[in-house]
Amino acid sequence: MKKACIIFLILGICSAIALTGTAGADGDGSVVLTFNKDIAPIFYKNCVSCHRPGEIAPMSLVTYREVRPWAKAIREKVVTRDMPPWHADPHYGKWANDRRMSQEEIDRVVSWVDAGAKEGDPKDLKPAPKFASGWQIGEPDIVFEMPEEFTVPAEGTVPYKYFTVPTNFKEDRYIQAMEARAGNLSVVHHIVIYVREPGNSGPRRRDIGTGLLGALSPGQTPFRSQPGTAKLIKAGSDLVFQMHYTPNGKETKDRSMVGLIFSKQPVKKVITTTAAFDVRFVIPPNISNHQIKAEYEFDQDTEIISFMPHMHLRGKNITYTAYYPDGRSEILLSVPQYDFGWQVYYYPVKPLPMPKGTRIEAVAHFDNSANNPLNPDPNKEVRFGEQTWEEMMNGFFDITTAIATSTEAKPSAPGKEKK
Repeated sequence: MKKACIIFLILGICSAIALTGTAGADGDGSVVLTFNKDIAPIFYKNCVSCHRPGEIAPMSLVTYREVRPWAKAIREKVVTRDMPPWHADPHYGKWANDRRMSQEEIDRVVSWVDAGAKEGDPKDLKPAPKFASGWQIGEPDIVFEMPEEFTVPAEGTVPYKYFTVPTNFKEDRYIQAMEARAGNLSVVHHIVIYVREPGNSGPRRRDIGTGLLGALSPGQTPFRSQPGTAKLIKAGSDLVFQMHYTPNGKETKDRSMVGLIFSKQPVKKVITTTAAFDVRFVIPPNISNHQIKAEYEFDQDTEIISFMPHMHLRGKNITYTAYYPDGRSEILLSVPQYDFGWQVYYYPVKPLPMPKGTRIEAVAHFDNSANNPLNPDPNKEVRFGEQTWEEMMNGFFDITTAIATSTEAKPSAPGKEKK
């Protein structure tokens, strides 16, 4: 009996230590979490890549002084899992870039806010992570700018603008990293960079899903390839900037750019962006769950390395399903609550093999009813279009295709070259 009592006493002490962890305690013995010791590491890991000065998020969350006014709003956003933005259904697929907080992290944030969001001892605060200043991909080998500044009016709607820049590449170039950067982020909603190969008249509606090099939009990170893989820009190609501007109440000028890093290692597989998409749909007015389905069939063995669903303000959800030649099928990605405000790439932990004859089916639903608070006009039918009050149904994904003979990438000159 005495031995048992000692064991229970030890277990009780261990439990108390586990509950308090590294946090302090109030006079009544309750756990007191502090920003400096318990919460800052969570924000550094999950939030500050976007929530820091100069980045796309609307406020910085690096210091206690910056975080404290938003404490209750942060609590709400993490409990509902609205933040960090991640929309993939956890029942399907495993993702290398999964941004979700663990339940333990969420519980800590909630407890900290409920206890008064205390700062704690400054000595407990670890240094904030260091991020690249300027180019996130590192110094580009070459930078292409829009050929001239564009003046964004103070008000109104600006149709998508296209700016063409010749690469003047004399030989095929393989791209291991690419980053589009807004000249003035306050008026740039997104940038899409297309490659126009020689003899091609450029992006047209029927070309959606082809010739896409990369993009800048809320939630996206710069393109970086894995060793041995790269995107291809053929000799003589042009780059086409598709610019979506959103006036902010003040006439503003913008001259955006894109930076490229050439592959320094032999390239064994070429990365191509393609899609299961539809441009002929009609969404009736006052309908809350209109379905649009699109398909893509592989004509050779390949692998999928990323997904990027794209719809506009009426998009509700989208699911990618693979139907294999042997009769099997599986859901590859399900996004049950699509959010136009966050254009997220989903990178599988491992590339997904797609045998020749596999069919990808993308099924999306759209809410064109008055119940959709983002709906520009529920009383109008909606068709394909580039503007946000129109719609798109693009189930983008990146695939790799093996090169018959590994291509030796030629080294580039040091430093950046601006075009």
